[in-house]
Amino acid sequence: MPANLRELRQRKSSVQTIKKVTRAMELIAASRIVKAQARAQSAAPYSRELTRAVSAVATFASDVDHPLTREAESSKRAAMLLITSDRGLAGAYSSAVIKEGEQLNRRLTDAQLEVRPYLTGRKAGAFYKFRNREVAQSWDGFSDSPTYAHAREIADVLISDFLKPTEEGGVDEIHIVYTRFVSMLTQRPEVIRLLPLEVVEGEEPVEDDEVYPLYEFEPDAETVLDQLLPLYVASRIQYCLLQSAASELAARQKAMKAATDNAEQLIESLTREANQARQAEITQEISEIVGGAGALAEATQSE
Repeated sequence: MPANLRELRQRKSSVQTIKKVTRAMELIAASRIVKAQARAQSAAPYSRELTRAVSAVATFASDVDHPLTREAESSKRAAMLLITSDRGLAGAYSSAVIKEGEQLNRRLTDAQLEVRPYLTGRKAGAFYKFRNREVAQSWDGFSDSPTYAHAREIADVLISDFLKPTEEGGVDEIHIVYTRFVSMLTQRPEVIRLLPLEVVEGEEPVEDDEVYPLYEFEPDAETVLDQLLPLYVASRIQYCLLQSAASELAARQKAMKAATDNAEQLIESLTREANQARQAEITQEISEIVGGAGALAEATQSE
């Protein structure tokens, strides 16, 4: 058997194995993304109502000088929470959000701010480690299935550093870089400023005839604000984690589908090449047989 034909068959077998792997990963991502979307949707009502409550208490307590709403007179240091994935094979998902983080880093640096990175996901950790950059703190192992406990752990660290004076290593601003899930085909990297607090309403449209609740705060608005603001910060971080998880799974499904389609096309191409090589081999064998028979006939006639 010619080496060319043998190599083609080996390549075809290898590509078929890769196709099985990519197809399995595509199906796994497709099954998990439904759960990720359900988690994000189930967390939306709580986040929306908490945002409204914080908006209401902040309005009533507008004269309260709370540490989480206080703007620094001269900001010196900013924290950047970068949310990436733990695993690869998700197309440009991690690279896109890292690129957005680099742009934010440049903007903050141009504004004379020292940037302290806080990372979630092994991809961000590998990016910073390869470039020998210092990292304030990192978390990993839950990029595709984050929970509120993970969000609360991150929120506690960020709030603690925000409340510290800058002379003791604290930060004056906190920004989050995450990937917003728009649809199965579109995932968009975005940046939000988390602290000092900027209350943002929910993403769902509000009906014109919707009646907002009238809140009463006990014992007073300032005490309620002390309890609500850490919950609000954790809720916003959880929202970003859930959006990023859904985006990661959607990007992985899309990337694995593209890989599977490419494998199918390559298998078809290798099959055609193998058939052509086999036909050429058969033609050569027939030519050799015919040539040998002709030579034998000529030898017999000469005798």
